[in-house]
Amino acid sequence: MTLPLPGRATPAAAGATGTAGAATLAPEGAGAGSLPAAAGTSPAGSPVASPAASPAAAAALAPTGPLVRVMLCDDSATVRAAYARLLESDPAIQVIGRAGDGQQALEAIQAMPSVARPQVLLLDLEMPVMDGITALPLLLKLQPGLAVIVASAMTEHGASTAMAALRAGAVDYVPKPSAAGGGGMNDAAFRADLLAKVKGWARMRAAPRPVPPPPVLPQRPLARPAGPPAAAAAPPPAAATPAVPPPVAVTTTMPAQVGPLGLPPALPVRGLPAGLPTGLPGGLPSGLPSGLPSGLPGVGLPAATPMAPPPAAPSLAPRPAGPPRRPRILTIGSSTGGPQALAAFVRRLTAPVPVPIVVVQHMPAGFTAMLADHLSRLGGPPAAEATDKAPLQPGRIYVAPGDRHLLVENAGGALTARLTADPPENFCRPAVDPMLRSVVAACEGRVLAVILTGMGQDGMLGCKAVAAAGGTVFAQDEASSVVWGMPGAVAKAGLAQMLLPPEQLAEKVLTQFGAAGLTAGGMA
Repeated sequence: MTLPLPGRATPAAAGATGTAGAATLAPEGAGAGSLPAAAGTSPAGSPVASPAASPAAAAALAPTGPLVRVMLCDDSATVRAAYARLLESDPAIQVIGRAGDGQQALEAIQAMPSVARPQVLLLDLEMPVMDGITALPLLLKLQPGLAVIVASAMTEHGASTAMAALRAGAVDYVPKPSAAGGGGMNDAAFRADLLAKVKGWARMRAAPRPVPPPPVLPQRPLARPAGPPAAAAAPPPAAATPAVPPPVAVTTTMPAQVGPLGLPPALPVRGLPAGLPTGLPGGLPSGLPSGLPSGLPGVGLPAATPMAPPPAAPSLAPRPAGPPRRPRILTIGSSTGGPQALAAFVRRLTAPVPVPIVVVQHMPAGFTAMLADHLSRLGGPPAAEATDKAPLQPGRIYVAPGDRHLLVENAGGALTARLTADPPENFCRPAVDPMLRSVVAACEGRVLAVILTGMGQDGMLGCKAVAAAGGTVFAQDEASSVVWGMPGAVAKAGLAQMLLPPEQLAEKVLTQFGAAGLTAGGMA
């Protein structure tokens, strides 16, 4: 069905090259596709090897799977060309179209076959004709499942609009870099962040997480009719049966005993490597043998080639010895993909959290206040940007300001926020590690730390300090993470007691503050 678009006809040819501000599927300006397209490449300017490139170098750069199809929508031809050069420097990404405003993007996507449409759209918010906020719901209606990453100016208004776009269905945002801010689009951190978001959200939308089934409610017993219980029916008279001959003895070569799963233990078992973990959620039961039988029809045949062992799964951290202690603070660290993970987490905090909640999200200055406002609109605990020396109240979320580390201090038994301009850690300010070190000292180890999606390993060393002090560490699982860097580092170090999606992590957090199974010890 064709989506009606106001005010402009659909382009006659989807592959026609437009003007500098019009939708186009051809190379534009000095972008990555400025070289002539080689045979077998799309007209969108997918990476073309230079004449001096060797075949070995070209093979090394070849992507190992399907290219991520990206469309650019920005009213500046210069910005579109810069985005194209940056994105197509990664051989796994292909820019398939460019548009000068939201209406042109709608028309271009509508003219494409469904199998060739973009998976990711990089959408500017401030544009003439049709801006990004107006175009966003129309784009998602035209192509459900499209991952829209909005690009906003690094201003308070731009940050506010970006958070509004997230609530309207965008998956993520990127702040438009400026040359005055340190390199513009050539900045290595901006490039790494954008590429991770584009590829991560394309992967997430290609293999969406299954929706957990609703809980199974117990069946009510059927109502018994009134009156005395009916007498049991008498058994029917035994019918005359013919005489059965005595059993014939049968000789078999199969062993008499039966092992697990009903298989004789003497059968050779092959296929799965020994030592797979048995305690992970959804893992193998402890009674499963170390391999699978080669198959009843194949008993006695030559052994099959053994399978390559899968990558070692991270092991969950053991729970500390002794009765658990009630945490005095809940801490959350996140980075790439974090705003949506935080939103999913906060929405599931449907019961009061009786301790302060401290959040460190890698964000530039100006965006963190808008993030706090965004989280406050989700129906969970109220959120605000943390301020220096302010007391931390139970049941409230405190977001670390951009370009400042957020530490927690204990002042006579009360927890207070402390903001510093200390040097960045893990190339970040704010960073998760210094926050975690401070809460371990301020709360005597009574810390519940949650690490969500993000690049790098910020938070891993801090979680080591939490675990060593007897605190608890949860981390987001790989399947639900846009980038499994930060939570993956925590999991691979054996520090996480749970690996779950953000929604389920929030539910597990609430259980940490239940009355059952926790020793007294006060709260913040």
